[in-house]
Amino acid sequence: MKKALIICAAGMSSSMMAKKTTDYFKEQHKDIEMDAITATEGEDAIRAGEFDLYLISPQTSMYLDGFQKIGQEVGKPVVSIPFNAYIPIPMGIEKMAKLVEESI
Repeated sequence: MKKALIICAAGMSSSMMAKKTTDYFKEQHKDIEMDAITATEGEDAIRAGEFDLYLISPQTSMYLDGFQKIGQEVGKPVVSIPFNAYIPIPMGIEKMAKLVEESI
């Protein structure tokens, strides 16, 4: 099973996106699970390397460069989520799923 982690400001919207995208993957019979945490936990989470992919939410893009450097140190991809893949409607969920599949 592959795992992706969304790093967000407060974790509210990212938790919803993680759940909806995980459900989408299950419906598509894909073995990918998503979770979410806050930006204050991001550095430690990336350093731990327990996920295959780290996604940075649009509202925390100011942390992207720093998180990508840590990702390079531990050999894990860290990518930015575009706004159109961060909307909890079918189109947004599909775009998030595509981003995860292309990046993982």
